[in-house]
Amino acid sequence: MTKTNYDVAIVGGGHNGLTTAGYLARAGLKTVVLERRGVVGGAAVTEEFHPGFRNSVCSYVVSLLHPKVIRDLELTAHGLDIMERPVASYLPLPDGGAMMVPREPVAAEREIAKFSQHDALRYHDFENQVQRAADVVRGTLLETPPELGGGLGDLMTLLTTGNRFRKLSPAMQREFVDLMTMSIGDYLDEWFECDPLKGDFGFEGIVGNMASPYHPGTAYVLIHHAFGEINGKKGAWGHARGGMGAITQAMARSAEAKGVDIRLNAPVREVIVEGGIARGVVLEDGTAIRARAVAANVGPKLLFLKLMDTSVLDTEFRRQVEGWRCRSGSFRMNVALSEMPRFNGLDRVENPETALTGSINIAWSLDYLERAYDDAKRGSWSKEPVISMNMPSLYDDSLAPPGCHVMSLFCQHFDPNLSGGKTWDDAKEEVADLIIATVDRYAPNFKASILGRQVLSPLDLEREFGLVGGDIFHGALHLDQLWSMRPVGGHAQYRAPVRNLYMCGSGTHPGGGVSGMPGHNAAREMIKDFKRRRLAE
Repeated sequence: MTKTNYDVAIVGGGHNGLTTAGYLARAGLKTVVLERRGVVGGAAVTEEFHPGFRNSVCSYVVSLLHPKVIRDLELTAHGLDIMERPVASYLPLPDGGAMMVPREPVAAEREIAKFSQHDALRYHDFENQVQRAADVVRGTLLETPPELGGGLGDLMTLLTTGNRFRKLSPAMQREFVDLMTMSIGDYLDEWFECDPLKGDFGFEGIVGNMASPYHPGTAYVLIHHAFGEINGKKGAWGHARGGMGAITQAMARSAEAKGVDIRLNAPVREVIVEGGIARGVVLEDGTAIRARAVAANVGPKLLFLKLMDTSVLDTEFRRQVEGWRCRSGSFRMNVALSEMPRFNGLDRVENPETALTGSINIAWSLDYLERAYDDAKRGSWSKEPVISMNMPSLYDDSLAPPGCHVMSLFCQHFDPNLSGGKTWDDAKEEVADLIIATVDRYAPNFKASILGRQVLSPLDLEREFGLVGGDIFHGALHLDQLWSMRPVGGHAQYRAPVRNLYMCGSGTHPGGGVSGMPGHNAAREMIKDFKRRRLAE
């Protein structure tokens, strides 16, 4: 059975697929988005997980969503409202105290000084250095990476990027190289002496990244989480009113207003390739949807090794895709709470509710992060997991009944491939209990206040959301998997090695996070090809 022809069929209705669709439709291209789940949004969705309690299911905070995407797709007009968080983080400590890091720099320095005057004095310079490095990366975000061995246009892109680096002072050039290549642990050890502060920033380097904090290259992830902005404030983080699903719902409304056909419960079984050219897709029910081009908003391994006949790929390309590293070690939970958790140190805080509006991190030293990784790295999980919690119901009353709260828990490290024949279906409830018991040591009323919970193991993240290896970034943000090497050198410009097949997901530049930038960039390249008649007919 063959359905209507389209200019473009997009595989996956996550935020990048919707972004791509929105731009293509504005260029006059007839576009269909095919989403396997019964709700649009991919990993950026809000769902009720316990009667009366709603929360962001996977992704949970917003900063990287690019202002140009918000503006071009008119997301504010379609209902998007992003609120800035006044506190960056709150770290309950095992000795009964806590470290709070407000967003406002002077207030942050005052809090840090309670632990180390040395670190308080260095904090301002540290933040400035990271932002300067982020500015260099920020300039590349909406650019198509140069291809290795490419032509004049690629050379000009290289020169432009090199010129940004050249404009930095020699000291800042060294700092930028350090941030791109060093481990987050070694980098922080050079800056600070206070364990909780290093643990807090160290978490930024290993979030969604199954790696030791002393793994070379993990410092880059700190930059990756610093180049975003909220309502014009660089480096700020916030909450979308209504949860992360509010972002993708606004994107869907925007796309549909321009004529995009969005189909739910439409899982794609394979990409149709005829004579080396992508001609459409086949759904799992056998429906064939023909299109002049196909854009895949799924990870490289899923696209090239599961949704295609691999015989159409050359041996070297297939080898590199098979070696693509996507193993984030993430375990995700949502809990419905009858009351606010009483975390260590809150009795010494003037406004406890404000203190908990940022991320609540159980990550109080680099050694704690290291031990979590050591426990998990050979087919197991952390006995004392790293846990980052958020309570959006503190400033979004649409998510929980009055007096109650929802909390997200993003946890590491958990090897996606368990040893000893055990599966995550066997282990996930045991691990969920471990996570709750861990939090309970820092907030003694936590376990007793839980009314319901939603548990997503690395296997659940792969099965339900297509995140191979449970990888929230569609591929580790390591130096050899960035920019012109994302996902494969020679194929970083959103065009697959199969003609008329494009990649628009987080497995392309600039990588993971709810940013819309891969979708924006892929759509630009596709529109160019349509206008210049570069597609195979």
